[in-house]
Amino acid sequence: MTVIFSKKCEYGLQAVLFLAAQKTGTVVSAVTISEVLKIPREFISKILQSLRDSGITRSTKGKSGGFCLAKPASEIKLIDIVEAIDGLEIFNSCVLGFPECSPVTPCPVHDSWGALRDQAFEMLSNETLDKLKDKTLSKIQSL
Repeated sequence: MTVIFSKKCEYGLQAVLFLAAQKTGTVVSAVTISEVLKIPREFISKILQSLRDSGITRSTKGKSGGFCLAKPASEIKLIDIVEAIDGLEIFNSCVLGFPECSPVTPCPVHDSWGALRDQAFEMLSNETLDKLKDKTLSKIQSL
């Protein structure tokens, strides 16, 4: 169950982590990513194209075409992927959707959510793909 990210964003994070776990420059087809991560192929293709448009992935066409990271894994933070797919609005808005939610007129979970939101944003902003390579490989092997 997702808490704050769309399914599209979850899949995008998984796909980019998968690409980061490959040898640098390795091009992987959307079909392979789909099969390994158990994500619908059409969905992952659209997500990866969106990430390409954001400069996170790069694509090559043809028989041996596919996707790879557009820059070193050490330069891509998890927040970059979240921003490219879902945007950062969740970190600036009321989690319950109340308009005008603020410290002056807080919603019922304003203080609790604010602390969690800030922690999540900080973690996503500090974690680069290269730091997660070993954990990603371990997780993929368990699928």
